[in-house]
Amino acid sequence: MKPEVLFVCVHNAGRSQMAAALLRHYALGRVAVRSAGSAPADRVNPAAAAALAELGLDITEQVPTKLSTADVDAADVVITMGCGDTCPVFPGKRYLDWELADPAGQSVEAVRPIRDDIDRRVRALLAELLDDPA
Repeated sequence: MKPEVLFVCVHNAGRSQMAAALLRHYALGRVAVRSAGSAPADRVNPAAAAALAELGLDITEQVPTKLSTADVDAADVVITMGCGDTCPVFPGKRYLDWELADPAGQSVEAVRPIRDDIDRRVRALLAELLDDPA
C-alpha cells in the first residue's frame, strides 16, 4: 500500500500546492499526494506557479480546496505549513510542521528560495517514505 501525504496551508495556493506538485513529480506514482487549505484562495498564487514553471511543473490548473477531516483521516503523513490552530489534529497521525515563509503577495524572485526549501524537504521526505520498511 502506498503512503499518502497531505500538505496543508491556509490558502492552498502557494506552499502546499508547490509541495504537492514536487512530491508528485519525484514520487512517480509511488506516493498518493493531496493538498488542502483551511481557508482556500480563489486561485493558485501566480508567483508560486511561475516559480514551479521554472522547474517544468505546471500548477496553473490546480484549484485550491477546502481541508476536510476526511483528508486528514486518509493521510499517513500530514504536513502543515503555517496553518496554525486551524489544522485538525487526529491521534495516531504523523504530523510534520514545515516553517516556511508565505509566498502570498511575493514576487517570483522572493518565492524561489521558498520553492527551493520545499524542494529539499520534499526530496528528504520521499527518501524517508520509500526507504521506510514499515
